[in-house]
Amino acid sequence: MRVVELTDDGATLDGSDVLFTGREFFVGISKWTNHRGAEMVAEAFRDFAVSTVPVSGAFHLKSFCSMAGPDTVAIGSSEAARKAMRAMEQLTDHRYETLTVPDDPAGNCIYVRLGPQGSALLHRSPEEFPDSLPPFQKLPDVALIPVGCSEVAKLGGALSSCTLLINKKLDR
Repeated sequence: MRVVELTDDGATLDGSDVLFTGREFFVGISKWTNHRGAEMVAEAFRDFAVSTVPVSGAFHLKSFCSMAGPDTVAIGSSEAARKAMRAMEQLTDHRYETLTVPDDPAGNCIYVRLGPQGSALLHRSPEEFPDSLPPFQKLPDVALIPVGCSEVAKLGGALSSCTLLINKKLDR
């Protein structure tokens, strides 16, 4: 596993501000992540485009968005979420589908490819965000796995804060 260390004392970078789409990186510029931190992402991943997205308020980029499929971005409905999505659409040449959920925290989900078995989406539980379940149910061929995250949320964390994603070549 390749580990990249930030070596610039002026760089700040929070993983909750880094969205990898499988094609490119979007780095949220927030109170936790600055432009130098985004530059460090670009230096570490030279094979991918890296674009910065301003994030307003006390949010991380992934406070309201994440990947819900290979080309699908789950996005919350707040003004901050819509503004960030518009910025991402302007910064990319790729056309992503959007899956809009009414609750921003529900926009933070985890898409997992399971190889020949298909794929799954870990999402916030309907007990926490009942109005955000119906958009996820419209995703074709994805096993939905509800996950309660209320205790982590009390500390300011999101579902993806509890994960370490490892890219492994699938046996086909």
